Amino acid sequence: MNIERIRNDFPVLHQELYGKPLVYLDNAATTQKPQCVIDRVRHYYERDNSNIHRGVHTLSERSTTAYEASRETIRAFFNAKSSKEVIFTRGTTESINLVASSWGGENLGKGDEILITHMEHHSNIVPWQMLCKRTGAVLKVIPMNEAGELDMDAFASLLSERTKLLGVVQMSNALGTINPIQSMIQQAHAVGAVVLVDGAQAAAHMPVDVQALDIDFYVTSAHKMYGPTGVGVLIGKQALLEAMPPYQGGGDMILMVTFETTQYNDLPHKFEAGTPNIAGVIGFGEAIRYIQAIGFDTIVRREQVLLNYATEQAQNFDGLKQIGTAKEKACVLSFVMDGVHPHDLGTILDREAVAIRAGHHCAMPVMQFYKVPATARASFSIYNTESEVDALFAALTKARDMFA
Repeated sequence: MNIERIRNDFPVLHQELYGKPLVYLDNAATTQKPQCVIDRVRHYYERDNSNIHRGVHTLSERSTTAYEASRETIRAFFNAKSSKEVIFTRGTTESINLVASSWGGENLGKGDEILITHMEHHSNIVPWQMLCKRTGAVLKVIPMNEAGELDMDAFASLLSERTKLLGVVQMSNALGTINPIQSMIQQAHAVGAVVLVDGAQAAAHMPVDVQALDIDFYVTSAHKMYGPTGVGVLIGKQALLEAMPPYQGGGDMILMVTFETTQYNDLPHKFEAGTPNIAGVIGFGEAIRYIQAIGFDTIVRREQVLLNYATEQAQNFDGLKQIGTAKEKACVLSFVMDGVHPHDLGTILDREAVAIRAGHHCAMPVMQFYKVPATARASFSIYNTESEVDALFAALTKARDMFA
């Protein structure tokens, strides 16, 4: 892999902060955008800007074609069975809320159980809590160990005929843990449960085949996959989606409206009310093509080299404790440092032009498990280098010396 060629695709990386080259290690929060994605979004606004599905003029037809081409690109990328199963949303959060509201409202009642894990992002906790409050269902949590791995024996014991849904993150944003979703899906299906997989962190870093994994609902966000913010996708099995009521009402999700009744549109449009983020969806498709051009063999191999390199330095760094040491993990190095609050670390490193994330990472239960208020998190992507990892630890050395 030609790392310099890859880096040259990302204009934001070529700048200085405080007189030093930018080192961007906050990829779990959002990835940077390659020039091809920027150009594709710009092209839409400069040449094709128009609403979709409604107009018969040339700009509308070009916009509609590009929008639906992105749907097919994403269908193929995740190997969904049909483009009808690809629903565009504002992101992972809205996708989960859509399922909780539409599927959950129709299928859960008092005493039913929803099973999630201890390492979930708030987006895969709060919507289910809200649903439980509305329906009388019960939320149960699969515990994890000190390494940040799920207790699979506890998972098996929690499953029962009362389990109606399993919500599980594929890769933890706070720990980097890669969960054994294939086995979990099989076990959940054996008791008749539906499975939602949060792929927000995973989808840019490893191949996902929703048919091979037999996933009922898969959700992710474009902005963590080199695409625009404010757009994401829900991929759901067609039979489930067809049985679900619309999440929102408005334009484009209807076939016929009178004051007495409304006939809803077919999939996927039934769940895409109103004017969507057209430019975002088109940019999302371009981002997927960018990932495909590099290839997951290259991505997985390269990012694992970076994580191993950073982990080795962390293990030899006095006063630093890693948070999350699962055997199966990717891209994320979370840690705390003796005597230095993570927020102070984030500020000091910023002055060294090293961008990391400090906080609870929208995973407060994880912080509570490890009895820390927050962690510092460096997260890696395909355009990062060993020299940037060196810059991270040079900045951490400076922070440690300041607080010694």
